[in-house]
Amino acid sequence: MLEIKNKNLKDLSFIDLFAGIGGFHYALSSFGANCVYASEIDSKASETYLKNHSLKPFGDITKIKEENIPKHDILCGGFPCQAFSIFGKQKG
Repeated sequence: MLEIKNKNLKDLSFIDLFAGIGGFHYALSSFGANCVYASEIDSKASETYLKNHSLKPFGDITKIKEENIPKHDILCGGFPCQAFSIFGKQKG
């Protein structure tokens, strides 16, 4: 992780939806923000997220009740990469 001296997001919290392995988590926590919730449907990506960030993402966001998501300042959401990655059909 990059060492960022100016932690200008230290008083902010974020949630990480469609989190993958945690790219947004790396970026925001580098600036001092605190992740209070993550959601990822893919079990392998979720395992990697847990290893990378010591936070186990909840599963399918469509199955989670709104009141179970903590208050937060920033909402991050990754888009599906299948259309662009070598794991998808590469028709993005």
